[in-house]
Amino acid sequence: MTSDTEAGTNNIETEYLELNSKDDWPAFYQRIRAKSMQSAGETTEAVKQQNKNLNRYRDVHPYDHSRIILQRGSTDYINANLCRVEKANRKYILTQGPLPNTISHFWLMVWEQNSKAVLMLNKLMEKKAEKCSQYWPPKIGSVLTFTDVGLTLEYLEQHDHSYYLTRVLRLKDIESGEHRDILQFHYITWPDFGVPCSPTKFLDFLKRVRRAGVLEEEVGPAIVHCSAGIGRSGTFCLVDSCLVLIEKYGLNSVNIKEVLLELRNYRTGLIQTHEQLRFSYQAIIEGAKQLLNANSDDEDSESLSNHIGASGELIEEATNSENESEPPPVPPQRTDSLKPTENGLADRPLPTIPQSTSDDDLSYKGNVDECFEERRIPSGPLPDLPDEEGSSEDSLEDEEDDESRNEEESRNTESPISDKDGDEVPTNSSELRQRRREERKQRTETQVRDMKRRQQANEQWQQLKRSLYVPFAVGGTVLVAGLVCLYLKIN
Repeated sequence: MTSDTEAGTNNIETEYLELNSKDDWPAFYQRIRAKSMQSAGETTEAVKQQNKNLNRYRDVHPYDHSRIILQRGSTDYINANLCRVEKANRKYILTQGPLPNTISHFWLMVWEQNSKAVLMLNKLMEKKAEKCSQYWPPKIGSVLTFTDVGLTLEYLEQHDHSYYLTRVLRLKDIESGEHRDILQFHYITWPDFGVPCSPTKFLDFLKRVRRAGVLEEEVGPAIVHCSAGIGRSGTFCLVDSCLVLIEKYGLNSVNIKEVLLELRNYRTGLIQTHEQLRFSYQAIIEGAKQLLNANSDDEDSESLSNHIGASGELIEEATNSENESEPPPVPPQRTDSLKPTENGLADRPLPTIPQSTSDDDLSYKGNVDECFEERRIPSGPLPDLPDEEGSSEDSLEDEEDDESRNEEESRNTESPISDKDGDEVPTNSSELRQRRREERKQRTETQVRDMKRRQQANEQWQQLKRSLYVPFAVGGTVLVAGLVCLYLKIN
């Protein structure tokens, strides 16, 4: 598994670096888009007159073959598709942000599909335009009743995790009295048509969603939405499904382009910009590196345990990697757009960070120029990213694990253990981690130096081309002028 993952990392990262060096992301994205359009499905239900006002955007329609069909209520139509990645055993329902007249349809879909979670990747308002209607009750303890579909929704609790919120909502069927608790994960710092500031923060969010068990095949598909349900939603599903495939089969077996094309067979336009595609590669590479480090640490810990097992004492090695800073992804060129309907606009927001969040006001204050400053990504494995923000309520399990491992390490370092030849066997796991950190740091420094040399060579070549352009242009102009004068003189 480890060797496959390491080799696969190199394959995907080689593709990433090659696209970066050639600045080929826009063309690469357009090639994927053109290929997916060749197998685009029919959207006859979406364009029917009675369903037009149920679509947020005129050019984002669900394919007929994969659309979600409602079983009760006044309509069977909702702008949503069931998307699958078969090898990963993953399924998601991707949908638009609900409109005021589709909120009851949205919750009926959650009930009928037996979904356990809603993943919301946008704000309600972005750049003074409504991107999604608030489809949950206005405050904790309040209840919404949807008489047309026979459901009620109660707002039980909310938790703030700095850059995302979690809510618990109780959905109840009025007729049967049955109720289910639905988790909502609300990512509040992901700009429209853009990318998150940090792959690491996005991966932390993904891990939190996974730990809740709401993406497993044993439960109904999670509902994933942004405003249109294709850009940010497609990015989330692509990264999650690729990391599942990496964990199951190794990175050699993963082709990101093919996974995206598979997802696009179920819903149109997944991933809206080449920058979102670029960020997906970054997050997948970073996630694979974390998996590789975890596997490597597990093997080292098992090897050390077997070595000293004769003494009857087991050393547990804590998995810890050195945090190194990594530049955030470059902001996207805001050249794409969605055509608005009467119920929705397609204004593009400026990236901002929330100073305070609540149900009544999800406005953002301040700017995040530092998050979207354009920088180069170093070649080689992407370094670990430090946490930019503290999480107030999402680190209890990790803290408990760290405390137990620290206690075990302190016991192990009190006295050395000798083998049968009398040589001391190192039992201080912190020394082993330190040695691995130094080796990783040296490799990273070597890769950064190589990157700088390539950059300098490229810059020198660009300067040479610029310096030669003017003399050649002037010389060519003089030569043409001389030939014209000679021609006139002869005639």
